[in-house]
Amino acid sequence: MRDMSDATPIDADVLSVFRCPLTRSGLTQQGNELVAEVGGLRYPINDGIPILLIDEATLPDGISSLDEFKQKFAHQIPG
Repeated sequence: MRDMSDATPIDADVLSVFRCPLTRSGLTQQGNELVAEVGGLRYPINDGIPILLIDEATLPDGISSLDEFKQKFAHQIPG
């Protein structure tokens, strides 16, 4: 991951339409990552391009697998 000081901000209007592909929750930018409001999955931004693929997301602390994440947040993941 790059130093957060060289992160390029994503336009607020564009960011407002992005959603976590798993939880469908909104995303906020933190450095070179987009963080899901529900669950805290972290999606990388590579060369200014958000990589919104579940397999590329970093799990939040305390969660060791995507299956564990899905179980913990099952009530907040659309069916």
